[in-house]
Amino acid sequence: MKHVTISRTPSGKYFASILCEVEMPQPEYQGGEIGVDLGLTHLLTTSEGKRVEAPRYLRQSEKRLRRLQRRLSRRQKGSRGWEKARLAVTRQHEKVANQRADFLHKLSRRLVDENQVIWVEDLNVKGLLANHRLAKSISDAGWGEFTRMLDYKGRWYGCHVSRADRFFPSSKRCNVCGHINHFLCLSDRRWVCPVCRTCHDRDENAATNLLHFGRAGTARTYTPVESWVADSPKPEASPLAVR
Repeated sequence: MKHVTISRTPSGKYFASILCEVEMPQPEYQGGEIGVDLGLTHLLTTSEGKRVEAPRYLRQSEKRLRRLQRRLSRRQKGSRGWEKARLAVTRQHEKVANQRADFLHKLSRRLVDENQVIWVEDLNVKGLLANHRLAKSISDAGWGEFTRMLDYKGRWYGCHVSRADRFFPSSKRCNVCGHINHFLCLSDRRWVCPVCRTCHDRDENAATNLLHFGRAGTARTYTPVESWVADSPKPEASPLAVR
């Protein structure tokens, strides 16, 4: 044991964090390879077509939080009643955070255990939070924390977690012919490629592109040049594509 850190949460709970030096066993790499696309309606969609619904714990607690916050605002600041109401609000926020952390821990561990290579997007979460229409949903989803968990658990338990280049057009690119749909909007959940006429689900197409170009090594070093599209490798048609 190196040292112990005692901390106190806003709700009044005390925790002891003990730093120890341990030997981690050599990780064994086993399982398959997948691409993972992150979203809001579905927290993630894999290149295998599996989807995980976003639990939205904050959205589920909003009604209770409004009631508790209204009760707090009616109390005189500094009084015993105000302190009691403040603790109720704090505990509810703490419950939401614990629910989200528990869900993300279990999901990230399952993905790491089942795969030896995972390709995810390098999202600019801080920049995305500037969109005030989506900021609350993005914060509730916990994209940044989820990818952080994948990173360190991959190193511990034997899974290579790699991030695609931030400007790689995973959603706009057809995974069959390579055409890039520059007119794709955020509201377009399905689109038809004007070149090969393949009907794509937006999230599944993005996850498949992350897998294909992660294998080829091009998703990490993508440069947005039109000539690159013609020279890019043409992966086999996805079994999920509908013609």
